[in-house]
Amino acid sequence: MTGSPIDVPDWVADTVFYQIFPDRFARSGRVPAPGAFEDWAAPPTQAGFKGGDLYGVVDRLDDLVDLGINGLYLNPVFAAASNHRYNASDYLAVDPLLGGDEALRALVDGAHARGIRVILDGVFNHSGRGFFPFQHVIETGARSPYRDWFYLDRDVLEGERGIDPYPSGDPEGHHLRAGYRSWWNIAALPKLRVEHPPLREFLFGVAEHWLRFGIDGWRLDVPAEIEDPTFWPEFRRRVRAVKPDAYLVGEIWREAPEWLQGDRFDGLMNYPLGLAILGFASAGRLNQEAIDGQADYRRFLTALDAPAFGDRVGHLMALHDPETTGAQYNLIGSHDSPRARTCLAGDSAALRLATLLQMVLPGAPAIYYGDELGMEGGPDPDCRRGYPPFPDDDGLAMRAFVRAIVRARHEHVALRRGTVVVVAASGQAILLARKAGEGRALVAINSGREPARVDVEPGLIAGLAPVDLPGVAGGRVVDGGSIELPAQGALVLI
Repeated sequence: MTGSPIDVPDWVADTVFYQIFPDRFARSGRVPAPGAFEDWAAPPTQAGFKGGDLYGVVDRLDDLVDLGINGLYLNPVFAAASNHRYNASDYLAVDPLLGGDEALRALVDGAHARGIRVILDGVFNHSGRGFFPFQHVIETGARSPYRDWFYLDRDVLEGERGIDPYPSGDPEGHHLRAGYRSWWNIAALPKLRVEHPPLREFLFGVAEHWLRFGIDGWRLDVPAEIEDPTFWPEFRRRVRAVKPDAYLVGEIWREAPEWLQGDRFDGLMNYPLGLAILGFASAGRLNQEAIDGQADYRRFLTALDAPAFGDRVGHLMALHDPETTGAQYNLIGSHDSPRARTCLAGDSAALRLATLLQMVLPGAPAIYYGDELGMEGGPDPDCRRGYPPFPDDDGLAMRAFVRAIVRARHEHVALRRGTVVVVAASGQAILLARKAGEGRALVAINSGREPARVDVEPGLIAGLAPVDLPGVAGGRVVDGGSIELPAQGALVLI
């Protein structure tokens, strides 16, 4: 960190994150099951539980270390009546189905012992219907001292019927019949009135509690939907007072540099970059049916040639202070989107190129669980399948490639920090140059289905050696000043 207004945790730029949806990653067998779960291999459903738990994550920490992971992002872990747990009923208790607080303690301690930091998902815009203060309002109505914790329709609250958290009929009118505001008008997710001082203090206390427990930061859900402009600056001050190097990353899907001015977040979930990477890696072959199932993907994921991709990279890199650019959470898939390989029409070669770009551009790359195996999946809930306990040969080959490029990133500072310049871009072939201090790297990628050639000044190549990229068609330097790239090929020189 520095003393400038932009003050991001220094460790983030050196981190490779791994996102885990806890119900779908691994069953440990150590958490007593209250009943039957869905079959692990069956297609996921919106409401079903597969029984993954946090001890299951502990059991696989060594595998994650072997992959090169040194940061974990966990989807919500607090007690809630859903598999995604974005509807918390208790912000101060880990869900018993995940193993409770003891399992999170084992995970945080085990991760830290292996040099892995842990960030949790914070949902402070809305709660679940099971949240005790909301239940108190349901039971006692206008007399509840918690009535100002929510946006309630006073006429409904004080009327004969009272608020109705389970409205029937057309979902479009649920919020009107329910008698309170909710996230996207979903009655199961009552919106929190964060400007109310007692609730505000409670939420800040939640953030502080889990930081003292040992977590290393927060991923904040739908932060732009909190309307009080003072909430997030105060949240940041409270968080940093407890843990000065805590990482705060916001779920904002668009370009939003105004959120990264040193007073709110350190980084954002970098969907703009991820969508550009997928568009370029696809070389025009996208699974439009899967893409159309997610609104932002339908609007923004389009095929890009190398010049357009290069322009996009240059634009995104210029949006922020360099420190902030290094703290962006760079993803190509998540629990809210179709799987990267599925977007790329099942093309494993294109997925390798997309992952390569993710790992060599500034920011903290983030692997969505199973993407290192080439897992497929359409829009939610299909993108939340159970993690394969026994990967097939294709999955293991993909993992070997991911392990190799992650290792290269860790070993060479020029792939983690410093500047990136688009040296050449033509057709579907691009050449990127990275520099950090005395460290240099060149990355040449051809996402097209025909061979390509990139001319390079000989001085840029001198002294650099190729990185082994298992499973990727390798390019080669010819004539001292050109790089030949096979179809869907790449060459990384360090």
